[in-house]
Amino acid sequence: MRVLLVGCGNIGSAAADDLAKNTSHEVTVADNDRTRAKIVAENIGTDNTSWIQLDVTNHDQLTQALRGFDLIMGFLPGKLGYHFIEACIGAKKDLVDVSYMVENPLALDEKAKKAGVTIVPDCGLAPGISNVLVGHATEQMNKTNAIHLMVGGLPEKPVPPLGYTITWSPESLIDEYTRKARIVKEGMRKDIQALSGLEEIEIPKVGKLEAFYTDGLRTLLFTITGVDDMWEKTLRYPGHVEKIKTLKVLGLFDEKQVDVGGLKVAPRKLTAKLLGQKLRMPRIKDIVVLEVSVQGTKNRRKTVLSYHLLDFFDRKHGITAMARTTAYPASIIAQLMLKKSIKETGIVAPERIGMKEELFNMFINELGRRGIRLVEETTIE
Repeated sequence: MRVLLVGCGNIGSAAADDLAKNTSHEVTVADNDRTRAKIVAENIGTDNTSWIQLDVTNHDQLTQALRGFDLIMGFLPGKLGYHFIEACIGAKKDLVDVSYMVENPLALDEKAKKAGVTIVPDCGLAPGISNVLVGHATEQMNKTNAIHLMVGGLPEKPVPPLGYTITWSPESLIDEYTRKARIVKEGMRKDIQALSGLEEIEIPKVGKLEAFYTDGLRTLLFTITGVDDMWEKTLRYPGHVEKIKTLKVLGLFDEKQVDVGGLKVAPRKLTAKLLGQKLRMPRIKDIVVLEVSVQGTKNRRKTVLSYHLLDFFDRKHGITAMARTTAYPASIIAQLMLKKSIKETGIVAPERIGMKEELFNMFINELGRRGIRLVEETTIE
């Protein structure tokens, strides 16, 4: 079978490498930057890997490219994600996607079912692994009352000026800081400001971190119902939020163009460019922290199911913890689809994988085979 992987950044390139080296399927990597696509394919260095240049904003070119493949994988900026899903549905192609889009992909469920395709969105870390774990935990509960997620990609130690390094898309990072966070409080959905709800927590083997609301619940808002309290918080080293708020107040995340010496410049685009240049520090090794807590009742007893993940930079292969925990879940799910293990059509939220014991076990085992290990704890009152 033939797989087209679109978007050759840090995450997409790691997913392509994993897929090409763990299957015999043909893997074609695509990017608007032909040099980047070529380098990624050459670095993988397997006979089943090739590359093409592809501009996904050119509808005709995209439609033509999709025709020759059996499965598509998307690693695009959030602003392109929803239209990319629509294009795959129109071409009747299955898709595994990690785009951090503002739109709700579940709105395309009926179209995807009519086309007979399977679209699995949000297949990264959080959303992604977090959703799979929530799906598994809620399936074990008789009643779920609360779901709390905390996640962060961090340098091993804080580094100036923000105590942070970039290991993924700068554009998506700004989205995380500006997009309103959707949470559930007292059984009602609420939209609140990102960066709010600031609290300090202690993570074993990491130390003190600060946590703040971000819009990471995604499809969980619609697939997990009857919950009193549900939210996601992003983790950073202490002091980070105050610095980001300063950038925000100064207008550096604004999309409205300003005049600079006769040139029209969008501050957000300039900031994304500078963040990518100044905060991308390959010599600084990173870590990923994920904490998932699902509270409810099981067999009439109050029960808390917790999952803990702490992952590190792969020094042997030079792969960041963020790439490992974002790219590998997408690759694993793609491989499950290629094996026809996922039979459901439509928009299949990743929590649906967690709700099926066999799929959940395959997913977790494959993560473990790549050195990504989860610790599960059960507390019963």
